[in-house]
Amino acid sequence: MATTTPTISQGRSFATVFLIEMWERFGYYGMQALIVYYMVQRLGFPDHKANLVWSAAAALIYVSPAIGGWLGDKVLGTRRTMLTGTVVLALGYAMMAIPGEGVLFLYASLGIIVVGNGMFKSNAGNLVRKIYAGDDTKIDSAFTLYYMAVNIGSTFSMLLTPWVKNYLNRTYGHGWGWHGAFAVCTVGLLVGLANYAVMRQSLCHIGSDIDDKPVPPKTVLTVAVVAILFVLAAAFVLNNQDVARVAVYLAGLVVLGIFVHLIRHSEHSERAGLTVALILTVQTMFFFIFYQQMSTSLNLFALRNVNPSFDVFGMHLWNWAPAQFQSFNPIWIFILSPLLAYVYNARTRKGKDFSIATKFAMGFAVVAIGFFIYGSAAHFAVDNRTSSWVMVWGYGAGGLGELLVSGLGLAMISRYVPARMGGFMMGAYFVASGVSQYLGGIVANFATVGAHDVNDAAQTMIASTRLFNNLGWAGVACTVLSLAMLPTLRKLSATHHFHNKANNTPLPTIHSEQ
Repeated sequence: MATTTPTISQGRSFATVFLIEMWERFGYYGMQALIVYYMVQRLGFPDHKANLVWSAAAALIYVSPAIGGWLGDKVLGTRRTMLTGTVVLALGYAMMAIPGEGVLFLYASLGIIVVGNGMFKSNAGNLVRKIYAGDDTKIDSAFTLYYMAVNIGSTFSMLLTPWVKNYLNRTYGHGWGWHGAFAVCTVGLLVGLANYAVMRQSLCHIGSDIDDKPVPPKTVLTVAVVAILFVLAAAFVLNNQDVARVAVYLAGLVVLGIFVHLIRHSEHSERAGLTVALILTVQTMFFFIFYQQMSTSLNLFALRNVNPSFDVFGMHLWNWAPAQFQSFNPIWIFILSPLLAYVYNARTRKGKDFSIATKFAMGFAVVAIGFFIYGSAAHFAVDNRTSSWVMVWGYGAGGLGELLVSGLGLAMISRYVPARMGGFMMGAYFVASGVSQYLGGIVANFATVGAHDVNDAAQTMIASTRLFNNLGWAGVACTVLSLAMLPTLRKLSATHHFHNKANNTPLPTIHSEQ
């Protein structure tokens, strides 16, 4: 008698990816909350070096998914590559949890995290796309929930790892807390793997064709050797800032060259959409310069110039560890996402939905407001420590800006780039974002002071608020330029939609992802 394979629901398959993504982001953002502090307070890095090392690592982390996606599609398979990336990430965080103060050991650990992130990030997202392939009615809500996984993981880890660090330092002495906190990141990845082991059958039918075929040992060995070489290359780049700077600038030129080449050699009907994608990608790059301040200049500002006490009308509520202020970014995204979705849906029903370009302009405007809030910190300061509420409202504006710009970045690529080059251009978009992460570190260094002034709260307050106000004005400039580009973008978008309609090409489903 023939047996039938039980039907596996899309929801159960999605839940498996959702959980492993949530725990992966738990590990990553738990590390991000502390990494600059670790370099400054534990390893003795000057502020400017810590900012640049972390920004170079963030750039590599954003660039690596472009390679990992190809590896999943063509070499190992989507599921295998995602799981391998999870194991590699766990190894990277575990290395950071080993007690010691070796700088090269840190660079090697970050290099492993770069490789693991590249293998994990793009393939986890690809699995979600494959789960709902051909079901446009569900993919929007699926990616909205997937974006929630990012923010659930990051919120809890950004709150937990600073607390673990402080508790262990108080209990067992300085040093143990840092490595205990990084161990928590490792545990997050292990929990994600455990979840997958329990629910793996729900994904047995999802993936690329290669997932269902054995991988030749020679291929496995080749991938392992190349991965080790990438780790060594990443560690070398992080240890040599001149090399990092040159590599980032070259990457930026390569991305620009790719866009120009594709526009010049594409079909006439495709050029308008590609031009819109190029303009909006450049705008996104500017946004990520602002975004990178969260883990660099704003993080150091919270350490030295923010009162950790939350008070309302003179009544003390609680204290906040400096690194925990970063958690307000995902908290605000939780609060604002449903409100923004309601506004979008209401305007869509009336046929008055904002264009992506308009949303980008609004995003820059609220980012500017956020930095002006930070820039006003000195007015609410006592003994050069400002109110914690300044950070709350500043992060609120930044979170709204992120939803309006970064949250629509991949949606923009999906809408305006032809499907035949979509995967390649997604990779180029991530490379552009990585370039901006490094540039954000360079910008953050305008708030650094000399080693003799690091503990002078008055000097750090002056330097930081000066940078924040300048970034506020830069946000205003980006808003004005974005508004000035709207007529051109509207014409190009109309041309793009006309050619799509003439060719009977349906517009792709739009979703957002981090």
